Amino acid sequence: MRIPFELAETLAVVVDEGTLDAAARRLHVTPSAVSQRIKALEEQLGRLVLVRSKPVQPTAAGMSVIRLARQTALLEHDALAELGAGDDEAALTVVSLAVNADSLATWFLEPLARLAERHPVVFDLHRDDQDFTAGLLESGTVMGAVTSRAAPVAGCRSSVLGAMRYEAVATPAYAARWLGGDRATALANAPLVDFDRRDDLQNEWLGQQGVDPARPPRHYVPASSDFASAVRLGLGWAMLPRFQSHDALARGELVLLGGPPVDVALHWQQWNLRSPLLDAIADAVVAEGRRVLVIPPAP
Repeated sequence: MRIPFELAETLAVVVDEGTLDAAARRLHVTPSAVSQRIKALEEQLGRLVLVRSKPVQPTAAGMSVIRLARQTALLEHDALAELGAGDDEAALTVVSLAVNADSLATWFLEPLARLAERHPVVFDLHRDDQDFTAGLLESGTVMGAVTSRAAPVAGCRSSVLGAMRYEAVATPAYAARWLGGDRATALANAPLVDFDRRDDLQNEWLGQQGVDPARPPRHYVPASSDFASAVRLGLGWAMLPRFQSHDALARGELVLLGGPPVDVALHWQQWNLRSPLLDAIADAVVAEGRRVLVIPPAP
């Protein structure tokens, strides 16, 4: 059995775009042609590859085909580069990566900008919590990911980046209003800011302070820069990486609430392919991560 690249590529584009109509526009064919390609792929494999929901979702078989399509496109780029035919800016290679919000808002874009100056590439970034980005590697959605998972995903290799260090901070006015008197009682009643309902950094710090994490009221602000802004505006206290709090702390606009910091270890995982482009991305991201992140203590 062979999987024609055109059919695999079409499936990947359909999933990227979310609908057959959007995929047709990107591929410069009719929606009927896209539908026929997906049907031909399913008939050839003898199984469904796409759930036709809104947006569409790949099946387990579909995810395997999408991973094949992305890996083939990457290897094609490398072959063209070796042949001296990969410098056409009209045919930039799309590289999909996953990254956590705080890395994206602070250090991750700089190495990508340097790479884009040297390689004909554009980046399709997927933002998710560091505990969940590895799942995007497993599904074939992305080629590389910043993740908290150290053990390599199947078919991938893993490198240590460093640790993102978070410290509890608030405005002086907030601290004066909410955090006077008995500390445990105050923290149990003081509003805090969470990124979303999967964010457990504040809960971890509260537990270290002997406070039931279920007690405090919460604001939810699901964007990294807006999250930091909410703290600087006095909506609540939160754990911020020093990248985002340094200047405000220096100006006295924020104060540290004490207690130990929370370190989140980060790793870079990518497909285990010998690809010059993917290796260049890994080298740049890992070097930047190790330059700016906290070096975790030896076990």
